[in-house]
Amino acid sequence: MGAYKYIEELQKKKQSDVLRFLLRVRCWEYRQLNVIHRASRPSRPDKARRLGYKAKQGFVIYRIRVRRGNRKKPVKKGATFGKPVRQGVNHLKFQRSLRSTAEERVARRCGNLRVLNSYWINQDGVYKYFEVILVDPSHKAIRRDPRMNWICDPVHKRRESRGLTGAGKKNRGIGKGHRHNHQPKNAVWRRHNTLSLRRYR
Repeated sequence: MGAYKYIEELQKKKQSDVLRFLLRVRCWEYRQLNVIHRASRPSRPDKARRLGYKAKQGFVIYRIRVRRGNRKKPVKKGATFGKPVRQGVNHLKFQRSLRSTAEERVARRCGNLRVLNSYWINQDGVYKYFEVILVDPSHKAIRRDPRMNWICDPVHKRRESRGLTGAGKKNRGIGKGHRHNHQPKNAVWRRHNTLSLRRYR
């Protein structure tokens, strides 16, 4: 087994003394830093490489923390001005994951870079911490790389906002295998709860 395989196996045992201590110390460090900051290298190199990261020019790692919990409806004084069924404010669940939100926030900060992927690194009672892999589409090292220059095409601008990254596809229910041979959950719910009165029925 290579070194990355050992790191991967270590990450699978998060309740072990080594990883519990490491995650706790790193979490304390992340809390002292800015909400969005650039990391000099990935804290999980095995995971980053599996998601497409290379330690070469043009690749950047950004670390971000996102507040955990539900998404509160942004209304003044809790007044939604609508039907009673729509008056909920606090217990509403956001359709996308916190990882997808993290990608979008980092991309907004780094407008000249493209989001490749992201992964979980830590969490505490208040925040979840993610690392986002970004690629510089104008860098010669990326443009000349036949395996990576697909991301330089204009069609891949703002891919994190259109659900084209791994986190976005997961939220859309897109994937391979028997688990993805059905419609998205919200589409099924909408079909079952919509009264359709066709002309000839």
